[in-house]
Amino acid sequence: MTTSRLTPRARSLRRTVGLAEARVWARLRGGAVDGWKVRRQHPVGPFVVDFACLPLMLAIEIDGGVHDCDDVVTRDHARQVEIESLGWTVIRFSNDQALGEPWRIEDAIRAHAQALGL
Repeated sequence: MTTSRLTPRARSLRRTVGLAEARVWARLRGGAVDGWKVRRQHPVGPFVVDFACLPLMLAIEIDGGVHDCDDVVTRDHARQVEIESLGWTVIRFSNDQALGEPWRIEDAIRAHAQALGL
Protein backbone atom coordinates (compact mmCIF):
# COMPACT_ATOMS: atom_id res chain seq x y z
CA MET A 1 0.00 0.00 0.00
CA THR A 2 1.38 3.40 -0.91
CA THR A 3 1.21 6.31 1.46
CA SER A 4 -0.83 9.23 0.18
CA ARG A 5 0.50 12.76 0.50
CA LEU A 6 -2.71 13.35 2.47
CA THR A 7 -1.90 10.74 5.11
CA PRO A 8 -0.36 13.25 7.57
CA ARG A 9 -3.44 15.47 7.20
CA ALA A 10 -5.75 12.50 7.76
CA ARG A 11 -3.82 11.51 10.89
CA SER A 12 -4.10 15.06 12.21
CA LEU A 13 -7.84 15.09 11.60
CA ARG A 14 -8.20 11.80 13.49
CA ARG A 15 -6.69 13.46 16.57
CA THR A 16 -9.06 16.45 16.46
CA VAL A 17 -12.36 14.67 15.95
CA GLY A 18 -15.63 16.37 16.91
CA LEU A 19 -18.36 14.89 19.08
CA ALA A 20 -20.62 13.78 16.20
CA GLU A 21 -17.77 12.06 14.35
CA ALA A 22 -16.57 10.39 17.56
CA ARG A 23 -20.03 8.98 18.23
CA VAL A 24 -20.40 7.77 14.64
CA TRP A 25 -16.96 6.15 14.78
CA ALA A 26 -17.91 4.33 17.98
CA ARG A 27 -20.83 2.77 16.09
CA LEU A 28 -18.97 1.96 12.85
CA ARG A 29 -15.52 0.81 13.94
CA GLY A 30 -14.37 -2.76 13.70
CA GLY A 31 -16.90 -3.82 11.08
CA ALA A 32 -19.83 -3.23 13.44
CA VAL A 33 -22.25 -2.80 10.53
CA ASP A 34 -22.65 -6.24 9.00
CA GLY A 35 -18.88 -6.73 8.93
CA TRP A 36 -18.23 -3.75 6.63
CA LYS A 37 -14.92 -2.21 7.67
CA VAL A 38 -14.95 1.56 7.79
CA ARG A 39 -11.96 3.88 8.00
CA ARG A 40 -12.10 7.37 9.44
CA GLN A 41 -10.46 10.45 7.95
CA HIS A 42 -9.40 8.53 4.87
CA PRO A 43 -7.80 10.02 1.73
CA VAL A 44 -9.93 9.69 -1.42
CA GLY A 45 -8.37 11.33 -4.44
CA PRO A 46 -7.23 14.82 -3.42
CA PHE A 47 -9.57 14.90 -0.40
CA VAL A 48 -9.89 13.41 3.07
CA VAL A 49 -13.38 12.07 3.77
CA ASP A 50 -14.80 11.65 7.27
CA PHE A 51 -15.49 7.93 6.85
CA ALA A 52 -14.80 5.53 3.99
CA CYS A 53 -15.88 1.95 3.38
CA LEU A 54 -13.38 0.86 0.76
CA PRO A 55 -15.08 -2.36 -0.42
CA LEU A 56 -18.31 -0.43 -1.04
CA MET A 57 -16.52 2.69 -2.35
CA LEU A 58 -18.75 4.63 0.02
CA ALA A 59 -17.74 7.94 1.58
CA ILE A 60 -19.71 9.22 4.56
CA GLU A 61 -19.49 12.89 5.45
CA ILE A 62 -20.68 14.39 8.73
CA ASP A 63 -21.41 18.08 8.25
CA GLY A 64 -21.42 20.64 11.05
CA GLY A 65 -23.21 23.98 10.97
CA VAL A 66 -20.54 25.66 8.86
CA HIS A 67 -21.67 23.45 5.96
CA ASP A 68 -24.87 25.51 5.76
CA CYS A 69 -22.96 28.60 4.52
CA ASP A 70 -23.39 29.27 0.80
CA ASP A 71 -19.67 29.21 -0.06
CA VAL A 72 -19.16 25.96 1.89
CA VAL A 73 -22.20 24.37 0.21
CA THR A 74 -20.69 25.25 -3.17
CA ARG A 75 -17.29 23.85 -2.18
CA ASP A 76 -18.86 20.68 -0.74
CA HIS A 77 -20.79 20.12 -3.97
CA ALA A 78 -17.68 20.50 -6.15
CA ARG A 79 -15.75 18.19 -3.81
CA GLN A 80 -18.53 15.59 -3.89
CA VAL A 81 -18.72 15.68 -7.68
CA GLU A 82 -14.97 15.07 -7.90
CA ILE A 83 -15.07 12.19 -5.39
CA GLU A 84 -18.00 10.64 -7.26
CA SER A 85 -16.08 10.96 -10.54
CA LEU A 86 -13.55 8.56 -8.98
CA GLY A 87 -16.30 5.94 -8.66
CA TRP A 88 -17.26 6.62 -5.04
CA THR A 89 -20.72 7.25 -3.64
CA VAL A 90 -20.94 10.08 -1.12
CA ILE A 91 -23.63 10.28 1.52
CA ARG A 92 -23.96 13.23 3.87
CA PHE A 93 -25.42 13.60 7.33
CA SER A 94 -25.63 16.64 9.54
CA ASN A 95 -24.11 16.66 13.01
CA ASP A 96 -27.68 16.69 14.37
CA GLN A 97 -28.56 13.55 12.41
CA ALA A 98 -25.35 11.83 13.46
CA LEU A 99 -26.01 12.58 17.13
CA GLY A 100 -29.79 12.14 17.20
CA GLU A 101 -30.38 9.39 14.65
CA PRO A 102 -27.08 7.53 14.22
CA TRP A 103 -28.84 4.37 13.05
CA ARG A 104 -29.64 6.19 9.79
CA ILE A 105 -25.94 6.05 8.91
CA GLU A 106 -25.84 2.31 9.57
CA ASP A 107 -29.01 1.86 7.52
CA ALA A 108 -27.44 3.85 4.65
CA ILE A 109 -24.39 1.56 4.64
CA ARG A 110 -26.63 -1.51 4.55
CA ALA A 111 -28.80 -0.01 1.79
CA HIS A 112 -25.74 0.85 -0.31
CA ALA A 113 -24.33 -2.66 0.07
CA GLN A 114 -27.70 -4.12 -0.88
CA ALA A 115 -27.96 -1.81 -3.92
CA LEU A 116 -24.58 -3.17 -5.03
CA GLY A 117 -25.88 -6.73 -4.60
CA LEU A 118 -23.52 -7.47 -1.73
